[in-house]
Order: sequence, then C-alpha cells, then structure tokens
Amino acid sequence: MAFVRLLALFLFHMSLVGCQHTQTSQQASSSPGEQTPLGTDSLSFPWSRLRLPRYIVPLHYRLLLHPNMTNLSFTGSVQIQIDVQNNTNWVVLHSKGLQISKATILNENFAHLSDQVLPVLHNPSHEQIGIFSPRVLSSGQKYFLYMEFGAELADGFYGFYKSTYRTSTGETRTLASTHFEPTSARMAFPCFDEPVFKANFSVRIRRSAEYISLSNMPIVSTVEVNDGLLEDRFAASVKMSTYLVAFVISDFKSITATTSSGVQVSIYAVPQKWLQTHYALEVAVKMLDFYEEYFNIRYPLPKQDLIAIPDFQSGAMENWGLTTYRETSLLFDPLTSSVSDKLWVTMVIGHELAHQWFGNLVTMEWWNDIWLNEGFARYMEYISVEATYPDLKVEEYLLHTCFAAVGHDSLNSSRPISSPAENPTQIKEMFDTVSYDKGACVLHMLRHFLTDDVFQSGIVRYLRKYSYKNAHNQDLWDSLSNTCSEEDFISGKHCYSSSQYLFAGEHLNLTAMMNTWTLQKGIPVVSVTRKGPRLLLRQERFLKTVLPSDPVWPTFIHVGEDVSWVKVNSDMTGYYVVHYEDGGWDEMTKLLRENHTALSYKDRTHLIHNAFQLVTAGHLPVNKALDLIGYLRLEKHTVPLLQGLGYLEYFYRMIEKRNEPELSQNLGMYILRFFRAVIDQQTWSDNGTVSERRLRSEVLSLACHLDDPPCLERARQSFKDWLQSNGTLNLPTDVAETVFSVGAQDDHGWASLLHTYNISLSAAQKQKILFALTCSRNTSKLERLLELGLEGKVIRSQDLSSLILMVARNPQGHHLAWNFVKKNWDTLVEKFQLGSFCIRNIIIGTTGQFSSPEELAEVQSFFESIKEQASQLRATQVALDNLQKNVRWVQRNLETLRNWLNEQMK
Repeated sequence: MAFVRLLALFLFHMSLVGCQHTQTSQQASSSPGEQTPLGTDSLSFPWSRLRLPRYIVPLHYRLLLHPNMTNLSFTGSVQIQIDVQNNTNWVVLHSKGLQISKATILNENFAHLSDQVLPVLHNPSHEQIGIFSPRVLSSGQKYFLYMEFGAELADGFYGFYKSTYRTSTGETRTLASTHFEPTSARMAFPCFDEPVFKANFSVRIRRSAEYISLSNMPIVSTVEVNDGLLEDRFAASVKMSTYLVAFVISDFKSITATTSSGVQVSIYAVPQKWLQTHYALEVAVKMLDFYEEYFNIRYPLPKQDLIAIPDFQSGAMENWGLTTYRETSLLFDPLTSSVSDKLWVTMVIGHELAHQWFGNLVTMEWWNDIWLNEGFARYMEYISVEATYPDLKVEEYLLHTCFAAVGHDSLNSSRPISSPAENPTQIKEMFDTVSYDKGACVLHMLRHFLTDDVFQSGIVRYLRKYSYKNAHNQDLWDSLSNTCSEEDFISGKHCYSSSQYLFAGEHLNLTAMMNTWTLQKGIPVVSVTRKGPRLLLRQERFLKTVLPSDPVWPTFIHVGEDVSWVKVNSDMTGYYVVHYEDGGWDEMTKLLRENHTALSYKDRTHLIHNAFQLVTAGHLPVNKALDLIGYLRLEKHTVPLLQGLGYLEYFYRMIEKRNEPELSQNLGMYILRFFRAVIDQQTWSDNGTVSERRLRSEVLSLACHLDDPPCLERARQSFKDWLQSNGTLNLPTDVAETVFSVGAQDDHGWASLLHTYNISLSAAQKQKILFALTCSRNTSKLERLLELGLEGKVIRSQDLSSLILMVARNPQGHHLAWNFVKKNWDTLVEKFQLGSFCIRNIIIGTTGQFSSPEELAEVQSFFESIKEQASQLRATQVALDNLQKNVRWVQRNLETLRNWLNEQMK
C-alpha cells in the first residue's frame, strides 16, 4: 500500500514539474529591450496553472492601506520589489475581489518601463491577475511592480473584513481585521499568495484619531497626512509568507508586560472586556519564555500582540507578531469562565505561540504538508502547558486527541497526513483532524521512540536549518538524523547517523519508517494471540466501514510462560489499535476487576477506547466491551471513568433519537444506577482539582439530561436563586451550563436566558447559555434560535455552525437542524466558504447521529442534489462513512445491548 501511494505521489509531482517547465519557457517570447504595442484586445491570460510561475520572486512589499470605517471600504497601494529569473513580458500574481485601478513597472532606478498604464488581465477562476509589460523584464534583474487598488471590507471571516461589537451603552462600533490563511491575503492586496514566496513587508495604515492600528511589527512613526488623518508606519517585517501578514484597525484597549528576553507582549480586547485580558497576558509571557528555551532560538520580533476579535470563524490565527483569537479563546473571566475554559485559553495560546517557530519561522513548502505546522503546534500545546501549568493536568487530554484521530482515520474516507491539495477548497480541507490530531499523535509516538532529548535536538536542528525558509516532510526526517558521531553509532549508543537509527541491534531507516505513517492513510490494528511462551502479533488496517483488504504482517515476541497477562502499546504512545484475540479481552476484564491499578490510568483508558472501537468495527461483541467497563465502580481516576461514561452516553444519545423508548429508558436507568455513587459524590461548587472539576461538569450534565430527580431538583433551585438575584449571583462555573440547561425548559427561564445572552460581556458565559437554550424541548424555540443564528445579530454568524450542532444534539432538534442545513445550504456556503471547518463540522455534525437506512438514503439524496459542491468536499464522504458505520452498529449491536441491559436490570 505504501509503495502504491508513493508511486502515485511521485507521478503527480513529475506531472506538475513538467507542466511548469513547459509553461515557463513560453513566457520568454520577446528579446530584452523590445517594446510591444499596448492594448488588451490581442492579449490572452498567459498562465493556466493554479500555482503561480516560479520565474518571478517577490522580495519586499511596501503596502499602504486606508480603510474607511464609515463606508466600510478600503483603498491601497502596493509596491513589490521582484526578482526576475526568466525573460518575460508578464507578471502573474494573485488578486481576488480587488479593483485594480493602476499598474506600472519600474526598474531598479525607479524609472517607468512604459509611459502608459499597463494592461491588467484577470483570471477569476484561479484568483490571478496578469500584468503585461511592453518592455521585456530581463532575467537576473530586479524591478518594482506598483499597483493601486480598492475593495469593500469583506463580509464573513476571510481577507480584510469588518467586525462589530456593542458597547455597554448599546452603541455599535466597527473594526476591520484580517484573516489570510490559507489563501485570502489576495483579498486584501495583490500578492504572490503562496507559502514559498517569502518576502519582507513594510506596512503603512491610515486611520482617524479615534482608532488604533496594529500589524505584525511595531509602529516606527505616526504622521498626520491631512485633516486629522493619521498614518502609522510599521517597521519592516522579517521574511515571511503572505498568509501571516495581519493588520487590525479598532478602538481596543490593551494590557502589556515584557518577557525575560525583552519581548513586549500585549493583549487587546474591546474596552469593556479589558479586565478579562489579564490571564492571557500571564500565559503568553510564560509561553514565550518557555519556547525560547525549548527551541533554543530567540523569538525574532520585538513584540507579540494577542487580540480578541468579536467576529472570528476559527479558534485563533498565528499571524507573526499579531495573533488573532476568537474571544472565547483569549478572554478569561474568573466569575463566569470554568476550569475547562481556562485550559482551552491556555492551550490555544500555547498553540499559536508554538507557530511563531513552527509555521512562521519555518513554513511548509506547500499546503500538502500543513501538518508540519499544525501537527507540531497541536503537540506543542501539550508539551508547553505541561511545563508551564502542571496543575492543569494537560497530559490527561492528549489521549483524547489521539482518540479523535483514530475515529477519523478508521474510516475509508480518511487521507494521508501529507496529501495533494491544489485549489482553495482542497487547501481549506487540509485543516482537519488528520493534520492536527493525527499529526500530533504521530509526533508523540516518534518522540517516545527517539527519546525526549533526541527528538528535541532534532527539531531544534530543523528550525535552525530552515529558518526563514520552507520545508517538507523529508527535511524533518533528515533533521532528526545525524545526531551523533560515527564512533557513537558504531558503539551502539542511542543516536542517529545518515538517516539510520540503531534500535534493538537493527539499523532502521527513519525516512522509510515515517513515510509509512505520513504518506498512507489509515491506522493499524494489531491483533494479539497468546501461544504458550510467545505472543503472535498480526497487523492489518483498522476500518469501521469496509472489510480490511491490506496485507497481514505476522511476527512473534517471546514473553515467557510465567507471564499471566500482557498489555500492548503502553500508555498508548503508539498510534495503533490493539485487539486481544482468543479470550484475551476476558483476561483484561478479569485483570481490571481484580487489580485495575496494575495498569496506569492511560492504559486503562486505552483498553476502554480500543474495546469500543473494535465493537464498532465488528471485531468484538458489544457485551464484551460493556463487561470490560464493569470495573469502573472501583475506578478513582477521572480519565478512564469519563471514557467509559462517554461511550454509554454516546449510545444513549444515538438511541434516544430512534423510536426506541423502552431501550433508551433502560439504558438511562442503568447509567444512573451504575454511576450513582459518582453522581452523589459531586458538589455543586468550583472546589477540587482540575480533574475533579471536569468530572463534576460532565457527570452532573449527564445526570440532569437523564432526568435524575436529585440533579434536577438542585439545578432548578440554583436557577431560581440566580434569576431572583437579577444577575448579581454568580453560579459555580463548573455547573453553570447544567443549571442553565435545566432552567431553559420553561418559557420564563428560556426568555430570561436569551435576554442575559444578549447583554452578557462574557464570551464564556454566552457559550454556556447558548448551549442551554438549545436544550429546550420546544421545537419552535429551537427554530427561532436557528433563525437568529442565520440573521447574525443576536447570535453572531461565527457561532452559527456550533449552534446548528447543538440543536442537532437535541432529540427534538435532530431532524430540525438537518432540514435547516438543506434549506439554507447556499447561504451557509456563502457565509463560511466551501471547504472551511465550519462547513465540514455542519455536514459531519448534523448527520453524525443518524443511524437508519432511511436517514442514510436521505443524506445521500441531498449530497446528490448538490453534487457539484459535494464532489469537491471530502467531508461529504466522511459523513456518509460515519452514517454507514452507525447503521451497521445498530444492526450488529442493538439486540445484544437490549439483552445485556435486560440481564443487568434484573
């Protein structure tokens, strides 16, 4: 399988290279100095590929922007110094939605090559413009391309777009912000909008005195242009890709501190949320100090701004020196933010600041290797938070990152970590579970294989070697090699040389080994069988939707006769599923019941996860997995406890959406009975460790959802007290969402919560209230919420995708949400763009708990009706795979589950 995939990628690469050389040679059609008459009638667009030609390289952008915050438009100019490497009459670069009013080319002495304005041809389908020069641009020479342009500030969340917020007095204020990754810098200024075209950027921004402007670098000077119009002039940037350029024009307030190495760190937010910026400042300073030490490379800019944007589609963006965030990802309100909110803010900041090295300093050559950015940043979240905030117990969450990756990777619609991606839709789809979560888990496996020191020194070598450059997979593997002298290698020490790793007496090729994890899709399942003193291990691809067809690789390991049990994949450092055959799962069940602490909490969690994954794939009956978690009455650690509870909750939520009232009632009663002691131990407070508080939130939320009388009674009383206090009582943050969800069940409570949602200054509180509002059993209220989300005023458009998923989670809103998506599909695509993670989440999330053949047929029918768009999306195939998996799960396991429950309820 690996060889076939490698061959396919090789042939694909060769075809692109061949195409580029052919088309590049066609540009050198005139001799230097020859003047061609101007006129666009006889000109046709000179370039047919999606990727730009490589024969012109940008060196330095001088960018001037003037956003008009009254009429919500902007004008600008850009002067790009270019290096010409082939004789040509054409400059081809990116532009999307911009009106180009003037284009000229100057030589190195700033003399115009033509006394006329140059023709600009547009190729909207490729988001490119071609500028024709009547005088040939000569190979080896540098020129200046100058353009003037304008556009409306964009609606939505890409390019140079508008955002608003409401002050405490009810006034609406406007700001302008940017989000360019992956292919939207071209919406703000004409540019060579591909990661390989790194350049320096000198930015100037014009504004009125009531606003401030921010960009990647500090302001060097501010001058008055005319009539109170100010121009901020920023220092020239380091060499970087276009998608990392950023600028914001707002009236925000900030708080500032300095790192131990002198980097100025500032947190910006709307003025009335200034008090919520303090925690983020503390985190950002700590994180920058940590990363400078860990990577042994100084942060290369003089400042790092972090800013909370009111309208923001993703969680955050790593623009160099000016990282932008959704408010829930940066702001922390001690009165309304829970411990989970605190962990989220800490991890997101850790992620974005890791990008300042992984992604910004060293950038992938093309989007097919975006995992080099995102997989590393996701993994560094765990390393950095564990080092800087050990009390947050972040290592307990890494397992779930890998479990998410396994869930996606065990579908036939998965993809290799490194995959071809050409057009903007395909590129956007690369920002998925595979790049982030599988990428992180493969790096985790590699780190444990190499040891911490070898891994760390290897990635430092990678960052040093490719600073201000671009890299791909092979460069990383090469950097992780050659970490020792030849003498060390010969003597058998733990090190690398010439891409060969000495492990257990064997010389292993690191590149060949890691290519099997990054260039082919899927995850292995290792089946373990005991044969006397030996274990027989058999490997095949783990799939939930089709029968495995990959070759099986058997091998033996000697363990001895006296060993009574063996747990494979210790602490799940390896990225694979383990199946214990021939009574092996019965042995594990017995071990957990008799002596569960013989295994680490990670191993116990891993066993639970693997058992239920194997049930879904048809390798294990569901009663065996349910018997395995029978030991949880003895479990004291929150992670395995929540893992087992999570599967039971998932089954309940799937079954409650089917016409199976008796089965769902029995399962709900079983969960409440089985976890009675855990439920009763919970206090309605914010006391305890991070792990205990997380358990409290999850357990009480489920207990109230299952109509547990003591839970409902306590929640109703708390909600009543909160209502009567007129907002002066702050509920314990760990249980606030549960209290709100119970309170939302009557008309008065629901209306009061919607009012509080509308006026709250805490994004964390608004998120909890919005979830509670979607828990209503009144379908007209759920419909109203969806309409408010579509309108985008009371409920911002940025929250619409998560709102749809919340409604879909509700049994009463299950089909309501799906019908809403079908009805408003075109509007949703317009708002979020095809290929975005919002569209992906909407498609996969709304169909994720369908489980009948009729629902499968309905989803297939809708995808057929949007065939042109659906064919461009991998997400539609993921949704269908998920649905087929659910249908098969029901067919295989529903009766077994029914019978098992009947036995338990006797």
